[in-house]
Amino acid sequence: MKSVITQCLFCGFLAIGLWASMLLLVLHLEQEDMLENEKEELLKKKSLGRNAHQQTHHSEGFTHDKVNVSDPELIQGLRRYGLNAIMSRRLGIEREVPDSRDKICQQKHYPFKLPTASIIICFYNEEFNTLLRAVSSVMNLSPQHLLEEIILVDDMSEFDDLKDKLDYYLEIFRGKVKLIRNKKREGFIRSKMIGASRASGDILVFLESHCEVNRVWLEPLLHAIAKDHKMVVCPIIDVINELTLDYMVAPIVRGAFDWNLNIRWDNVFSYELDGPEGPSTPIRSPAMTGGIFAIHRHYFNELGQYDKGMDICGGENVELSLRIWMCGGQLFILPCSRVGCNSKALSQHRLANQSALSRNLLRVVHVWLDEYKIDPHLHSFHNLAIAPPAGTKLHLSPSGAFQVKVSHHCQLMQEGSLLG
Repeated sequence: MKSVITQCLFCGFLAIGLWASMLLLVLHLEQEDMLENEKEELLKKKSLGRNAHQQTHHSEGFTHDKVNVSDPELIQGLRRYGLNAIMSRRLGIEREVPDSRDKICQQKHYPFKLPTASIIICFYNEEFNTLLRAVSSVMNLSPQHLLEEIILVDDMSEFDDLKDKLDYYLEIFRGKVKLIRNKKREGFIRSKMIGASRASGDILVFLESHCEVNRVWLEPLLHAIAKDHKMVVCPIIDVINELTLDYMVAPIVRGAFDWNLNIRWDNVFSYELDGPEGPSTPIRSPAMTGGIFAIHRHYFNELGQYDKGMDICGGENVELSLRIWMCGGQLFILPCSRVGCNSKALSQHRLANQSALSRNLLRVVHVWLDEYKIDPHLHSFHNLAIAPPAGTKLHLSPSGAFQVKVSHHCQLMQEGSLLG
């Protein structure tokens, strides 16, 4: 009897020991998994931190390690796309860029309920990965309940990878992206209006095809327009270096233009940032410097959109800026919204269409500058403004920009009135 009891106790203790060993093994494995996950997370954070440091500070080693300026393929990419296509392929279709917002902006919170946005991106012969990085950055960094759609307008691109291959890759964006292919070359100005005509969101947000948006970029734009539907807003344009594709933080500046109607950046007065909002204060801006801005869809239509008589690209930002300020609207730059852009890629398009730019600016002079047409400061346009050369058809019909000017009682403002 004792031997039976002893055997039973032995078996019981053995079973308990086995269960305890198994439990300890499971706990040990779970702890190892947790440690491994923590290790991976730390490595990821370290990698992202190093990447952000390199992108923000541009160490010499980082640039020279990755860019061979004598590489024929690099030179070909610069000529073809205005950027380093080799580096763009290495980066792929998405990446994470450093948060370039001021700390005050990072602490801001925006209402959950805001107007919806239609993002409009026009492109022509853009580098494939660059275009998809623009799209993926919008998808990844925009609240999905506010993102109505992304509308891509292809202005008759010639490159093969922007045809069937692009259609295939856009499938990964779950139907949020609409692709419109123009039947003929329309130019970016008319392509933007084509995209706007197909948009259903409350707010139209125009981006360039070689941009990457930053964190919480959309909410400040929508929030400002929600408070005043006649407010047109632009983000701060950070710089994407055309050689290294590093993301560089830009200072707070405003857009302006000179007497030749050349767009430029102007410094912001220090007193404008001394208020309670500090570096997050919206900045009144005489002009938008490019094609990156947000506007209420109904107000865009009310203003007559862009000047339909303009060709290709160039000058439309000057014209629309004047139209906004002269016809009762406001134009602001919002430092808490940041978008990185490769400006060289855009400048290539403008240089290739210099004649269209000159013609477009001549239209601006004729329609909007009134008595300033004959001002001696406008020496580049003086003779042309009085008597356009033979063969230059301006088509200044009453149904176009002139009608908007008359119907909205648009008037030139006094010098300095935009700066408050």
